[in-house]
Amino acid sequence: MSSCCSPSAGHGPSSGHNPSPGHSSGHSPSAGTPFEVPFEVPRRDPREVARGMVSLPAGEFAMGGADEDAFPDDGEGPVRQVRVSAFRLDETAVTNRQFGAFVKATGYVTEAERFGWSFVFHLFVGPGRRAHVKDARVPGAPWWLAVEGATWRTPEGPGSDVRTRPQHPVVHVSWRDAGAYARWAGKRLPTEAEWEYAARGGLARARYAWGDELTPRGRWRCNIWQGRFPRVDTAEDGHTGTAPVKSYAPNGFGLYEVAGNVWEWCADWWSTSWHAQERPETRIDPAGPPEGDTRVMRGGSYLCHASYCNRYRVAARTSNTPDSSSGNLGFRCAADLP
Repeated sequence: MSSCCSPSAGHGPSSGHNPSPGHSSGHSPSAGTPFEVPFEVPRRDPREVARGMVSLPAGEFAMGGADEDAFPDDGEGPVRQVRVSAFRLDETAVTNRQFGAFVKATGYVTEAERFGWSFVFHLFVGPGRRAHVKDARVPGAPWWLAVEGATWRTPEGPGSDVRTRPQHPVVHVSWRDAGAYARWAGKRLPTEAEWEYAARGGLARARYAWGDELTPRGRWRCNIWQGRFPRVDTAEDGHTGTAPVKSYAPNGFGLYEVAGNVWEWCADWWSTSWHAQERPETRIDPAGPPEGDTRVMRGGSYLCHASYCNRYRVAARTSNTPDSSSGNLGFRCAADLP
């Protein structure tokens, strides 16, 4: 089955289980290991760090899933009891305005800007931008186009601009870009276990972040694809492409858009088997395997559709190379409690 997930450019190892755009890989630091950043990390007042975050209590939950329509190669199972310590999580994905403040303060240049291109969904590449399309198709996912000049500032390529979308989630950011922002903000990326614990919002074994029905009482709770993928999005949920943060009701923990809108980077290396082993490091504050080639992504995006990619389910997962970026991939940050 083909996937709408974020593509990988193929200059380095990739997960191989679905097409997702990106650039290259090579081993990166393990989850939770701070890597060097090209700027001085400011000291932050804990009250400043906590602004816009939700404090989550320590707890134990059933992680993973056994949905019949899950992708077998994604390693969602087995369902296992996992304990996490108390932590904070951003109530929304990081926005263009927030990322812009980071870039203005540090002069940071994203990996997509340094590579000179990123992946854009084909319906967002109009005739005037076709000249910027590179010859870099994604096998099995021809709807992804490598567009020169596509960056977080210009999400669809030259001529587009985020200044009209300050509250939309930032996209075209790699795992390393996300980690750099997190360090500047006095935060970090969440572990996959933290992300799922938070996304479940206190619901046990639910299919979605709000329950078991996709559209309870006929109301959309997330920004995903309706219509005929990949040609026609009928936008019954109110949006095509990214939606501003807080467009949909929050989950039980007060977190917005943990399903759909944009994929979110997690700290962990990807594995489909490491978490199946019954031992303390996989059940108590698990941080993923010690090494790997790709990093975990969670939540699904506005391109997810039941016929291709139903990964807006709360147990669903996928991955990409650490320097990959695309127009449907963002992040939110976590922080330790003081």
